[in-house]
Amino acid sequence: MKIEKLVYGGGGLTRVEGKVEFIPYSLPEEEWLDGKLIHPSADRIEPRCSYFTDCGGCHYQQMEHSAQLIAKKAILEESLTRLGRIQPPVIETISGPEWGYRNRSQLHVSGQRIGFHASGSNRLVDIDECVISSPAIQSAITALRDMSRDRRFPRFLKSVELFSNESETLVNVLDTGAPLQRRFFEWCAERIPGATQSSLEYKVGAFTYRVSHKAFFQVNRFLIEPLIELALQDTAGNAALDLYAGVGLFSLPLTTRFDQVTAVEVVGSAAHDLEFNADRAKLRLNAIRAKTEDFLAAATEIPDFVLADPPRVGLGKRVVEQFARLKPRVLTIVSCDPTTLARDLAALTSAGYAIDKMTLIDLFPQTFHIESVTRLVRD
Repeated sequence: MKIEKLVYGGGGLTRVEGKVEFIPYSLPEEEWLDGKLIHPSADRIEPRCSYFTDCGGCHYQQMEHSAQLIAKKAILEESLTRLGRIQPPVIETISGPEWGYRNRSQLHVSGQRIGFHASGSNRLVDIDECVISSPAIQSAITALRDMSRDRRFPRFLKSVELFSNESETLVNVLDTGAPLQRRFFEWCAERIPGATQSSLEYKVGAFTYRVSHKAFFQVNRFLIEPLIELALQDTAGNAALDLYAGVGLFSLPLTTRFDQVTAVEVVGSAAHDLEFNADRAKLRLNAIRAKTEDFLAAATEIPDFVLADPPRVGLGKRVVEQFARLKPRVLTIVSCDPTTLARDLAALTSAGYAIDKMTLIDLFPQTFHIESVTRLVRD
C-alpha cells in the first residue's frame, strides 16, 4: 500500500482494490505491507517521545517539522477545495519552537498511574514526561506522580488539568469520585506553586490577563503574541467587535487600535475575567455576556472590523446569516478546524466576501491540529 497523502486526523490515505484505507502514523509516498512499513519517507525521523503511537496526544513526531507544515498546508488547501468549493489563496505559514510549547495539559489518574489516554481509547498510558509540555507543566506532572505514591493521595481522583504561566500553575480537578478538601491543594502547592489559586495572571505583550479555572486561553506559550499581531494586522479605526472574546486576548489590544471596542462572551468564568481585565487596565471596552448568534441577531449596525475566534464547531449557519445581513466591511476568523472553516468560508464568499489573506499559524506542533487566521473583505 502506497500512502498518497495525509488527511485531517493524522492518518495517511491509501487505496486497496479501489477502497480507501487510513494508515496511522504513515507519511506520504511511504509503502506499507500487512501493517508494516517497508519503504520509509525521506521525511521520517525517530520520534522524540518514548510514548509516541501509544499515547494519543501526538500524531506527527515521526515527521520532520518542516514536512509537518507542508502537510498541514496541503490539508487546509484541500479542505477549502473539496468541502468549501473555494479556490485556495496563497497561504502563509508562521511557526515557533516545536517542543515544550504547551502551557495547559489534561491528565488522567488511576491509583498511582498518571498520564494520557491511548490513541482512540480510554486506556490510560502511564507517563513520566511530556515533551510538548512546558517546563512548569512537566514539573507539575513529576510532582503529581511523586505524590501519587503517598498514602495521602486521593485514590478517587480521576482527571486533573494543569495550566501554567511558568511561574505559577493552576491545578484544576475535572473528574473525581468524591469532593477534594483544600488540604489536598495545599499539599500540591508545596511542590506546585499556584496550586491553591482559582486563577493566574498571564502576561502577553503590554497586557496582563487574569485567567480563571474553566476559562479558555491559547495553549502555545511561544505563539500567543504573534497570533494577536497576525489577527489584528492592518486594523484601526473607530469601532471594532470581538466575538467569542474569552478573557479578552484580542479585545484588550484592539482598544489600542480602535476608539470603541465591544467584546461578546457567553461563558461565565471567561466573561467575568474579560470584565475584570478591561477594568483593571482602565480600558474603554464594552463587555457583553451573550451568545454570539443572539447578539448579532439583535444588532442593527456593526463596526467596520469584526474578529471572530469560534470554538471547533466554527461560526455556524446562524452567525454567517447575520454577517450576510449586517455586512461588516472586514471580518477576520481565527479557526482551529479546517473543515468547519471551509464550510463557513463557502457561505461567506457566497454572501459577497472575498478572502484577502490566509495564514496557517502552527500552534500545535507534532499534532494534526491546524490553526489558521483568515481575513475577509466585502467584495
